Amino acid sequence: MATTTPIVPKHVAIVMDGNGRWATKRYLPRIAGHKQGVDALNRCVRACLERGIAVLTVFAFSSENWNRPSDEVSGLMDLLLLSLSREVSSLSGNGVRLHFVGDRLRFSEKVQRGLMQAERSTAANQRLVLNICFNYGGRWDIAQAAQKLASQGEAITELSLDRAMALAHVPDPDLLIRTGGELRISNFLLWQLAYSELYFSDKLWPEFDDSELDAAIAVFRTRERRFGQTSAQVAGPDNNPNSKVA
Repeated sequence: MATTTPIVPKHVAIVMDGNGRWATKRYLPRIAGHKQGVDALNRCVRACLERGIAVLTVFAFSSENWNRPSDEVSGLMDLLLLSLSREVSSLSGNGVRLHFVGDRLRFSEKVQRGLMQAERSTAANQRLVLNICFNYGGRWDIAQAAQKLASQGEAITELSLDRAMALAHVPDPDLLIRTGGELRISNFLLWQLAYSELYFSDKLWPEFDDSELDAAIAVFRTRERRFGQTSAQVAGPDNNPNSKVA
């Protein structure tokens, strides 16, 4: 008897929320929660590789996060550099291609060099694209795309904007997961989430594991993705040739 491969989303996006609250509940400094968050991200990358997910995009640091206490911001920058030195080799060995998405101008030259080197050293990998959104905001993304087109004298249309967005190198997310119990997208991928399925988890990000990813994927499989069509059209023989679901 023939078996069918379970449907998995090609592109999963995650708002990794709850690191600080995880630490506070344990009477630890907030940066301890962010360190645990890096471990959770490593687990999630491995789980995506095992499940055949092609793209993972995570919200690591928003353009609004600069308003946090200065010691937490500087700790996050140090943690970024430490993670680059420790994790890039392992990620590359597992076929992960890194992209850092966001406005880099506010970073130190040392951080900018680290991001560029990580991208260059993983550029040939093809098992999983890992987009890390750092100093990113959805409104910034739309504005920078429009500015790019205007500077080139190109007409601003849906198609041209789409090609100028910071995530133009990957298809739009099929599934958005937000941890931490909050029910909002917080200026994340405002353009790209137009037809994404949304899943909200009460787990704090350091607690996120394979079972929670599988729960999100299980819910995703129950969703009917119509992309403006009717249910009858989706069920028909010519159902949605433009669907980005595997």
